[in-house]
Amino acid sequence: MSDWINVTALDQLAEGERIVVDVDDVNVLIFNIKGEFFAIEDVCTHDGSEIASGCLKGEDIECPRHGARFNIRTGEVTAPPAYEPIDTFPVQVINGVIQVRDPRWD
Repeated sequence: MSDWINVTALDQLAEGERIVVDVDDVNVLIFNIKGEFFAIEDVCTHDGSEIASGCLKGEDIECPRHGARFNIRTGEVTAPPAYEPIDTFPVQVINGVIQVRDPRWD
């Protein structure tokens, strides 16, 4: 079972901001959207490029290369050219610290 990884202090990720962290050699993109935290793998499933620099449009992130969109809550594709979802990760806040884990290998 993978362990929870400390990401940052709660007050260091303001509303509307995002951060990329390494979780077991996987780049994970964490968002603060209206005080809720979401985490997805930082990779577009269309071509394998990073997606962290993409525009956030509501609850969707748009790939900066080809415009594919993914829902940050579910990882599901909301606009092509991607057809495969992005992996999502659980996020929790414990004692003022944002934590994430990669449960895929449990």
